Amino acid sequence: MSDVSIQPARNVASTPVPEGAASPLAVASVIISLALVAVGNGLMFAYIPVRLGMAGFDPTWAGGILTGLSAGGIAGCLLTGWLVRRVGHARAFMIFSALIVLSNAAVGAGVMPVVWVAARALYGFAICGMFIVAQSWLNDAVENRIRGRVMAIFYVCYIVGLGIGSYIMGWLDISGTTAPLVGIVFTALSILPIGLTRLPPPPPPESASVAFSRAWSISPVGVAGMMAVGGLSMMIAGFAPIHATASGYNQAQVATLMFAMPLGTLLFQLPFGWISDRTDRRYVLVAAALLVVIAGIAAGIFDGRSLLVMIPIYIVWSGASESIYSLSSAHANDRAGKDDLVALSSTMLFAWSVSGFFVPGIGTVLTAVYGTQAFMWVAIAIASIFCGFVMLRIARNSPVPADETGTFAPMTAQVPLPVELGFGNETGPSSAPARQ
Repeated sequence: MSDVSIQPARNVASTPVPEGAASPLAVASVIISLALVAVGNGLMFAYIPVRLGMAGFDPTWAGGILTGLSAGGIAGCLLTGWLVRRVGHARAFMIFSALIVLSNAAVGAGVMPVVWVAARALYGFAICGMFIVAQSWLNDAVENRIRGRVMAIFYVCYIVGLGIGSYIMGWLDISGTTAPLVGIVFTALSILPIGLTRLPPPPPPESASVAFSRAWSISPVGVAGMMAVGGLSMMIAGFAPIHATASGYNQAQVATLMFAMPLGTLLFQLPFGWISDRTDRRYVLVAAALLVVIAGIAAGIFDGRSLLVMIPIYIVWSGASESIYSLSSAHANDRAGKDDLVALSSTMLFAWSVSGFFVPGIGTVLTAVYGTQAFMWVAIAIASIFCGFVMLRIARNSPVPADETGTFAPMTAQVPLPVELGFGNETGPSSAPARQ
């Protein structure tokens, strides 16, 4: 059993927060903190492959650093519950912020790829834990009737922050330590809203477990979607700046590309979500997966063309792949009863994390053999397999009526699932039967 999500201790009453206890300003403090973290994160994601390329290192190093980040994320999934039980949510958040600062400081110490692998693994651990803490805090603080809107604002702010951070990189002198220092500044600023917040903390957590067989019996498509998108996200969002740098794009061009890609998440998720609320979500998942395949093929065909040609392709590619994340989560929650929500979200988070670890490793090996364009074909293969699986499930099971589904909420695969940390706030249906 793995301690991935968190349930309340039995000796603490897990009663809902009284109405009015969580003011809009208090809730906003968590969202603002993560938006500031996102700016620094977007900056560092764009900076690392460009700086390695400038220093003459092989692109496989950047892929290895990405794999290290994912390994740290798995550790964050497993250890965050223990840390929150020990020190509480606010202190845990500050600890994770400090670890991100240390990670950026290590990167700023000089271009040392081995050190950077360890530094980004530390970052992966910290950012995964930070999001588990932040999202559980929000889920506990807000009422069911507004939770969807609050989480949508949370995700949009984080996505926008990532894009802003990437764009800032294009204006910095990256030959020195400026970029890591700016990343440290934004991370340090993110501590202030949390340190000043009056948002009531959730009850102390207890434990939860990964129940893969149970999650699979509830929603094979949902679990498979998380396994697919964990790899897709790391391939597309992670390897795009690596490939762009290796292909000869300059610092400003890589920054512009990384700034544009999050726009796809905002452009595609809302229409996909609107449609999925009115039909079987599996149909929309098939459409999204096919779009990932088509955009990936287009990226390969037009590879090396001008930035004006590549940006629209990558916007579609990124937006369609990110949509699989939120659609899969919504599809699984449609089929879960309230007693299954914690174990389901824990298992899906773990599936997402493991895929995000192994697939970049495969991409790194293939990069060493076939070049950086190998990531395109890995992403195409993942999306094709997932599309075929969903089509098979549709053929074997009748569509779910639209009136039996929940409400779609936009998410991004750059953020861990909003794990239900067991505070008595059900975001899914209260008594939906498990369906395959």
